[in-house]
Amino acid sequence: MSPDSAEHPQLALAQFRERTGDDATHLVYAPGRVNLIGEYTDFNGGFVLPLAIELGIYMAARPRTDGQVRVWSGQFGGPPAEFDLSLPIEPGARDWSNYVRGVVAGLLEAGLAVPGFDALIYASLPAGGGLSSSAALEVATATLGEALTGTTLDPVRKALLCQKAEHVFAGMPCGIMDQFTVIFGQRGKLVLIDCQALTHELVPMHDNGASLLVINTMVRHALTDGGYAARRDDCFAAARILGVKELRDTTPAAVEAARDRMPERVFRRARHIVTENDRTLAAVAALRRGEWPALGDLMCASHASLRDDLEVSCPELDTVVNLARELGPDRGIYGCRMTGGGFGGCCVALVKSDRICEVTETLRAAYHRATGIEATIFATQPGDGPAILLQP
Repeated sequence: MSPDSAEHPQLALAQFRERTGDDATHLVYAPGRVNLIGEYTDFNGGFVLPLAIELGIYMAARPRTDGQVRVWSGQFGGPPAEFDLSLPIEPGARDWSNYVRGVVAGLLEAGLAVPGFDALIYASLPAGGGLSSSAALEVATATLGEALTGTTLDPVRKALLCQKAEHVFAGMPCGIMDQFTVIFGQRGKLVLIDCQALTHELVPMHDNGASLLVINTMVRHALTDGGYAARRDDCFAAARILGVKELRDTTPAAVEAARDRMPERVFRRARHIVTENDRTLAAVAALRRGEWPALGDLMCASHASLRDDLEVSCPELDTVVNLARELGPDRGIYGCRMTGGGFGGCCVALVKSDRICEVTETLRAAYHRATGIEATIFATQPGDGPAILLQP
């Protein structure tokens, strides 16, 4: 069973029955993820330190014999997304169904004899909060494909297949971090990913008094349209100017020395990437030693760089981080930063385990006073990756 609440699998099965009139024969789960540190470094061949969380996406399904696929969203409602496996699978309207379409197309291309099926998507994970609901849906779909065909994909191949679906069908040029984390997540451990070598290492998070708090600002600004791709392009431009394949292959000193050869904006993007790589490796060392104040300081420095050099924060994210800094270790918070693509979404905070309730209520009230918005806040520990929960 997934680490998510025990009621969620039953709700997924019940919603499937309501939509189709039949009982599901299969149920799969994939978690969301939070990135502790290492933001925007994955498509630059850098280092990231995320974790699978204890919220995710379920897919309840039943195979069909006519080659048709129908998929309902329990979260968004409406009619099912439908497509025919005997025809080329093309992107549909710009919505959640493209993640499913893209993964199914990838599975067929990989040689899996995926049958038609009905499926219901049930999410305990908020969409658009920077917790990688898209990668969770992709991995859940790939896991369902494995269950329906009795196949087990190589995990790296599975991650790359899901990433390609997001690139081609959703038009999002993401790095590999989200899919790797969702697939390789393990309870009690963070996932240090070398995005250049496509390797990972599990780093234990010993419960020595620290836990993670996820604060959803409940905002998502429209200016995010194209914002991710624009920053990706800036990073690639910086690499060309520096004469390296990826920004992973250079250093802060080299970026600083080349400042006069770059537009100021491109320089600041590159400075974020190379310093963020250093912060991520330093965070791993602090985590291994259980040095929570040092790890918290690195998280705060990461947010400042994301805000000032990469310019992907927003007033609401900055408000959460500023409130956390005002509380500080004496009031239970070691550090806080935005997590995910930015322009809204979530922050992640490193807090003293015995102060979780106090910190949660204090942050919620202070954020509401400052913004008029009710934040959603939950504590999490590193959770497990995908699972097949039901199959014949």
